[in-house]
Amino acid sequence: MRDISYPPIIVSAKVLFRVLGLRFQLAGTEHVPKSGGVLLAFNHVSYIDFVLGGFAAHPSRRLVRFMAKREVFDHSVGGPVMRSMHHISVDRADGGASLEEARRYLQDGEAVGIFPEATISRSFEVKELKSGATRIAAQAGVPLLPVALWGTQRLMTKDHPRDFSRGKTIGIRVGEPMYPDGADPAAETEELHKRLQTLVDEAIDAYPAEEQPPGSWWLPASRGGSAPTPARALEMDAEEKARRAARKYKPTTLTDQDDDPAVG
Repeated sequence: MRDISYPPIIVSAKVLFRVLGLRFQLAGTEHVPKSGGVLLAFNHVSYIDFVLGGFAAHPSRRLVRFMAKREVFDHSVGGPVMRSMHHISVDRADGGASLEEARRYLQDGEAVGIFPEATISRSFEVKELKSGATRIAAQAGVPLLPVALWGTQRLMTKDHPRDFSRGKTIGIRVGEPMYPDGADPAAETEELHKRLQTLVDEAIDAYPAEEQPPGSWWLPASRGGSAPTPARALEMDAEEKARRAARKYKPTTLTDQDDDPAVG
């Protein structure tokens, strides 16, 4: 696959990361093969996880093709950039085509990145996973690598202002490969969830203590932080979904009809 824009974008990103004073804690990156199809399954805590998550494959000199929601590709600026890097558009209403494209990429020897939680975790613990990751890996016959990201939420996440002040640590931990065969997708997805949560816990334990004191909003409640509990986070997700639905639904009233120049 020919890449013209991806390499220079990576160079630009590295310069930006140095400007921001980001410090990376990498572990397990030797599990990313230097060639051949591989599916990387990431936890999801930040809007920029796909930007920083690619570093998991950097020591192996791999370019990761991330699966991202279609709305990103619809953006007038972001869309052309995403397509130029051969990322994969995901239509949440009909994901079959994107799953097939990911399978094709993998069988062509590409490294593909997926976020099986689908949406950002407000609790910063691993949410329930969709089964797409294990199913794609099984169908393509490639290894599935769980990858934990930690600290990315401090830069840009839900319900909190952006903070690009200098000197933050970003933890990236790659687990040992799984080899799903598709015989029991539910069990394989549960195993992926278990491995991801273990990696997240390890990333939290390895994170500089001075950067995540007790009570930190970016620390899970179960670890002494002030993030929402998983149960409360689910409620907040439902509330957000209801607000979005309300914005889309605009009931027509007699007054609305009177104001419509096409009526009458």
